[in-house]
Formats: sequence, C-alpha cells, structure tokens
Amino acid sequence: MRAAARWLRKRLGRRGAILFLKGVMAVLYGYGQTVQPTGSARGLTLLLKALPLDVWGWAWVTAGLIAFVCAWLPQGRDWPGFLAIWLIATPWAMAYLVSWWPLCEFPQGWVVAMIFGAFGAVCLVAIGWDEPPARQEPPSET
Repeated sequence: MRAAARWLRKRLGRRGAILFLKGVMAVLYGYGQTVQPTGSARGLTLLLKALPLDVWGWAWVTAGLIAFVCAWLPQGRDWPGFLAIWLIATPWAMAYLVSWWPLCEFPQGWVVAMIFGAFGAVCLVAIGWDEPPARQEPPSET
C-alpha cells in the first residue's frame, strides 16, 4: 500500500494531485446534477436560460475528465486541465453572484458564488506553480 502511494505521489506530483482531486470533484458534481440536481435553481436562473441543467452537468463531467487526464501529464502539458476546471466554475460563480446582486433573487447567492469562485481560482494559482525538484528516497531497509 505504501509503495502504491509513493508511486502515485511521484507520478502525479503536486500539480497532478490538485488536478486529480479537482477532476474527481467536478465529475461527481456534474454527475449529481444530471441524476439528482442539488442546490437552488434560483441561483442558476441565468445559466438555465442558456442551457438545461443536464447539459451543464455533462459540461462539469467533461471538465472533470479533462482535469483527470491532464493530472497524469508532465508540467507544461497539463494546463488544459486547470483551464477546464476554471472555465466551468466561473459561469456558476457569476450566475450565483448575479442572482444575489443585482437580481436579488437569491440572498445566499454571494456565499455560493464565493465557493465556486474559490474552486476555480485554486486552478489559476496552481497553474503557476513549478513542481519541486525530485527528492532522493533513502533506500528501504528489508
């Protein structure tokens, strides 16, 4: 088990780990929106005028799969995963923000907007990170 965790850590790195986790979260969120929608539709009024919720759900799944695949790519080639997560989270953040103000349809919209905004913004921060140099592991004792 430890060997598998060590292999994953070495293979993914920090950037890959973030993409992997963000991808899993986006796929699960999108799947949830297609199967049994959660949250308040009041905050998604503008988005639902553009596309139905199941289409948005599949967009979340697609962004998550892109992030998941890009998690395994080397630094410099993994940027589509960060971009995909940011691009799907931003319209949701903006829709909830606008539902709070100026539309005043959803009083808690600003809170949900901050959550989705932070979810996407983490990718903008992480995309600028460099992977630290590889550490030499001490030989294992048997």
